[in-house]
Amino acid sequence: MTLVDETRRAVDPLPKVWDPESRIGDMLRGKRGLVVGVANEHSIAFGCASKLRAFGAELAITYANEKSEKYVRPLAEQIQASLIMPLNVEHPGELEAAFSQIRAEWGALDFLIHSIAFAPRADLHGRVVDCSLAGFQQAMHISCYSFIEMARLAEPLMTQGGAILTMSYHGADKVVNHYNVMGPVKAALQATVRYLSAELGDKGIRVYAVSPGPLKTRAASGIAQFDELVDAAVARSPEHRLVDIAEVGRVVAFLVGGGASGMTGDTIYVDAGLHNMG
Repeated sequence: MTLVDETRRAVDPLPKVWDPESRIGDMLRGKRGLVVGVANEHSIAFGCASKLRAFGAELAITYANEKSEKYVRPLAEQIQASLIMPLNVEHPGELEAAFSQIRAEWGALDFLIHSIAFAPRADLHGRVVDCSLAGFQQAMHISCYSFIEMARLAEPLMTQGGAILTMSYHGADKVVNHYNVMGPVKAALQATVRYLSAELGDKGIRVYAVSPGPLKTRAASGIAQFDELVDAAVARSPEHRLVDIAEVGRVVAFLVGGGASGMTGDTIYVDAGLHNMG
C-alpha cells in the first residue's frame, strides 16, 4: 500500500475493526501543522506529511522555489494540504511571510516539522578541517539556524502548547565516513533541540530531533560514496535493513500526538537499531 493509498484510507470513515493507526488518527484530528522540506515523494518530509495527514492532521506544505513547486504541489494536493506556500530560508522575508499566512488562515499552530539541510558540495565532500567559512556558515544557517528561526515564529502561534521537530542523523553522535561537515552541524542541531525544549517547556511546547538511518533521498545523494554508507548500515543493523519514510512518519505522528506528552528535548532514533551497534 502506498503512502497516498494510506492517506485515502484514513480520510474515509474509521473502520469498524479497531487498529492502532485509527487510534492515532483520533489524536491528530483537529491539529494543524507546518511541514518544511518536501522535495519529492521520497523525501522524509513527505513521509511525515503523509502520515500526519493520514492520522487526521491539517497541513501546510512549503516548496523551496519555482522549480521544486512542480514536484511539491501535486504531492501536497494528494494529501489535501490546506496551505501550499513558497519558503526558502535564505530569502529574506519568506519565513516571516509563511508564518504570517498561517496566522491569517489558522490563527494558531499545533506542530512544526523542520526537515531541511544543505552544505555546499565542495565542503560536504572535503575534510572538516578544510571546510570554508562560507560553506560552514551556509550549512549552519540552512540546517540549524533556520530551525531556531522557525521555533521563534511558531512560539506565539502555539498558545495551547505544541510540538516542534527537526531531522538529525547518527553522524551527529559518532564519526560517520563521508558525512564530514554535516556531522558538526547536526550535532549543533541536536544541542539546539535540548536548549529550545528548556526554554519553551513552560509554554507546553515540546521539542525533538528525529534521527533516521540512511535513506535514499535526494538530499542524501549529495553525500560522497553514499551507497557504501547504505550497505554498511544494512550489514550492521540488527535486522539488516533500512527504515523507510513511512516508519519515520509514524514516529513523528506519535511525537506530535498526546502519547509523547512526557517527552521533550530528546533525539529519537528511527534507524532499525543501527545506532546501538557501536
